[in-house]
Amino acid sequence: MNVVIRRLFSRRTLAYAGATTLGVAGGGYYYLNSGPPYPASVLETRRPPPPWTPPSRQAMLDALEDSGAHPESEEFDLLVVGGGATGAGVAVDAASRGLRVALVDRSDFSSGTSSKSTKLVHGGVRYLQKAVMELDYEQYKLVCEALHERKIFLQTAPYLSHMLPIMLPIYKYWQVPYYLAGCKLYDLLAGKENMESSYLMSKGKALEIFPMLKRDGLVGAVVYYDGQHNDARMNVALIMTAVKLGATVANYCGVTGLHKNADGKLIGAKVRDQLTGREFDVRAKGIINATGPYADTLLKLNSPDHTNIVRPSSGIHITLPAYYAPSRMGLLDPATSDGRVIFFLPWEGGVVAGTTDTPTKVNAENEEVTANEDEVNWVLDEVRRYLSRDIRVRRGDVLSAWAGLRPLIATKSEGGTEGLVRNHLVKVEESGLVTIAGGKWTTYRAMAEDAVNTAIEVFGLQDKVNGPCRTEELRLVGSDGWSPTMFIGLIQRFGLDTEVATQLSDNYGDRAWTVCALAQPTGEQWPLHGVRLSPNYPYLEAEVLYAARHEYACTAVDVLARRTRLAFVNAQAALSALPRVIEIMSEELGWGRARQRQEFERGVKFLQSMGLPPNITSNDGNDNLSWFGRAKTGLWCIFGMHPPAVPIIQAVKGIPQSYSRAKFEPGEIESLRDVFDRYAVVADADAGLPEGSLADKSRRLRKDRIKDVVQEFAKEWTRPEYERFRDADYRYVLTETGLQDREDVDFDEFVEVCENLKDVSLIPATARKVKVERRGIPVEKSGGGV
Repeated sequence: MNVVIRRLFSRRTLAYAGATTLGVAGGGYYYLNSGPPYPASVLETRRPPPPWTPPSRQAMLDALEDSGAHPESEEFDLLVVGGGATGAGVAVDAASRGLRVALVDRSDFSSGTSSKSTKLVHGGVRYLQKAVMELDYEQYKLVCEALHERKIFLQTAPYLSHMLPIMLPIYKYWQVPYYLAGCKLYDLLAGKENMESSYLMSKGKALEIFPMLKRDGLVGAVVYYDGQHNDARMNVALIMTAVKLGATVANYCGVTGLHKNADGKLIGAKVRDQLTGREFDVRAKGIINATGPYADTLLKLNSPDHTNIVRPSSGIHITLPAYYAPSRMGLLDPATSDGRVIFFLPWEGGVVAGTTDTPTKVNAENEEVTANEDEVNWVLDEVRRYLSRDIRVRRGDVLSAWAGLRPLIATKSEGGTEGLVRNHLVKVEESGLVTIAGGKWTTYRAMAEDAVNTAIEVFGLQDKVNGPCRTEELRLVGSDGWSPTMFIGLIQRFGLDTEVATQLSDNYGDRAWTVCALAQPTGEQWPLHGVRLSPNYPYLEAEVLYAARHEYACTAVDVLARRTRLAFVNAQAALSALPRVIEIMSEELGWGRARQRQEFERGVKFLQSMGLPPNITSNDGNDNLSWFGRAKTGLWCIFGMHPPAVPIIQAVKGIPQSYSRAKFEPGEIESLRDVFDRYAVVADADAGLPEGSLADKSRRLRKDRIKDVVQEFAKEWTRPEYERFRDADYRYVLTETGLQDREDVDFDEFVEVCENLKDVSLIPATARKVKVERRGIPVEKSGGGV
C-alpha cells in the first residue's frame, strides 16, 4: 500500500498530472474562446445612427466629366473599371489610403459574376484534399489565404455574413475517419481564426437535424463550419463604403476607349453613360482593369493583339423551396456522379443548390447568361440521390435558376476549365494598365490589396497615400451600429413583422433604420408598418425607394435582383412585383410611359434568364383590344389622361401561369383513358395489343409500354410536359410510385405515373435544347463558389 501511495504521489506522477491539467485547461480555454464572434457595436446607445445620403448619380457623373473637360480640374489618381467584388474592393482599399478614386461599370454594380455565386465565404475543403493527396503547395497556400480572408470577411461586414454548419453525410464506414480527419485538418489550418470545431454526428442525430436525408445506408455525418453571405448586398456595401471614403462611382457607364500620351502610357478613358448615351473623357494617372470574366475585352481595347488570359467557366445554381433543407444547416455532396461537388444551402428563405463547371465563352455585351436545362436537371438528379424517397424532387419546385461566369486564369495548356483553379493574377501592360483577374469572392480583399499595391508602385503614387492597407480592420457601411439583436429595436419602434425586421437588419445593418423611416403604414392591426412587395417574402416597398435614393438603383432589375434578392429567391414572385416596383421608381425618378414600358420588357427578359416560365404575356391596354377597350382608351385620352403604362401580367390562355403544381386540364383524363384503352390488354389475356375496346377495370398496360404510350399521347395532346421528360425522370417516377418491380399497371396507376411525370419534369417550353458535353470534373476543382 505504501508503495502505491509513494508512486501515486511521486514527483514524476505529479508532473504528468500537472502538465495534463494545464493542457486540458488550456485547450478548453482555447476552444471556448475560438471562432470569430460577432464584433461588438461601436455605438453605446440604442439611438439610431444619423442618416447618411450619398451624392447623387448625376453629381458623380459631373465629377467624372469635369476631370476630362477642364484641364484645371484635378485628375483622378486611379480609374477602376468594373464594379463587381474585386473592383469595389479596389475602390475601398485605394480610397481608404487617401487616393482620389473613380469607379465605373458598364452595367449595375455586381450585375455579373459577383451576384451569382454560391453565397459561401470558404477556404475550400476540396482544395485542401488536393493539397494533401498530391502534395500541392500552391493549393495549400490558397486554402490558408482563403481561411484568413474568411475571418476578415465576417469581421468587416458582420451583418451580411455569418457562420453556417455544413453536413457531409456518410454512407460507408471507411469514410468516417477519412472525412473527419480532413475536416479536423481544415480546422487546424484556420488556427485561432477557426469558427467552430468540426464534429462527428450519429445517424440518429443527423436525421434529427436534417430529416430530409436519405436514411437507407446512412452511417452518420461530419459537420464542419464555413461562412455564408449575401453577395450582391455585400457588393453594394463595398460600393457605398468607397463613396463614404470619397470615391466617385457610376454604374451604367462603360469604357469605350483608352487615352494614351506620346509615350504610349495611359492617361484616361472615354466613358459612355449607357442610360443617356452621353460620352465624356475621364483623366486619371492610372487605370485598373477589374472586369472579371470580361478582363480580356479591356485588354484588347488597350492592345488589339492581346492574348486572352481568362478562361470563363459557367456555373449554374437553382433555388428550391425552404422545405428542402433545415434553415440553419447546409449539406455538401463531396462526390457526385461525375466527380463534381454540390452544395445544398439555406439562403434568404429558400435553398440554393449548385454548382456546375462548364467551359463557356464570354457573352455579348449586356446579354444575360442563362442556366442550361441539362445542367438544371443534373443538379436535381444529384439532389435526389441524397434526399429521402418521401420527398418528391420536382422540376416545378425550381423557383429560380441562374448562371454565372467564373473568371479562371488560363494556363498554357488547352482543354476544359476543370483543370483550372482559383488563384488570382495581377498583370501590368506596357501602357501601364493594371489587370487583376481570377480569384473568388472570399479573397476579394487580398486581391484588391495586391492590385492597389501594384498600382501605387507602377503609377508613382507613394507620396499620395496616407499609409499602408487598412482594409483588414475597416468595417463596411452599416456595421458600426449593428448588433445581432438590432432587429428587436426595429420591431419595437416601427411595428414591423419579425421576418421583415430580421431581413432588414441582416441586409442593411444600421442603415435599416433609414429604410424603416420610409416604410408606409399597412392599415392593419399588425404589423403597423412595412407594405411588402410580395406577400410571401419579407421585402418592402420602402426598399425600392431607399435603393433609388441611397444605393444608385437605376432600373427595376437593379432593385429586384441586386438591392433586394427577390429575383434570385423566386422569379415568379419578382415578376408579380415588377409593375409595383416600376410604379414606385417612376414616381421617384420621373419616368414616362416609354421608359416604363422599356423597364417592364427589360425586367421580363431578365427574369426569363432566371428561370421564369415563358408562358407569360403582357397587355398594356392598347394591343389587340376589344372595341370596348379601345373606346375606354380613347375616353381617357379625350380628358388628357392616359391608361396605365405598366403592362398587366397574364398567362397564355389555357396554360396555368404557374408551373409549380401540375394539374390535369379539362379533357385530359378522357384522352388518357382513350390512349390507355388502345394499348391495354385484359389481365388474363395472351400478349397482344388490341387497337381499341371498351374501358374495363381488368385491363392493364404492360410497364415496358408505358413510356411508348405516353410519347404517343404527346403527339395527340400538344403540351410540352409530355414531350420532354427524360429517361431519368421516368425511372425516378416509377421508383417513387413503387411500380419499379411491377409487370403491368391499371388505369389509375397509369394516370398516377402521368401525373408524376408532369409534376417532376415539367420545364419551360422555350428552354434551349442544348446538349452539353459533360466532362469528368476532378472533385478538387469545383470549389463551390462562382
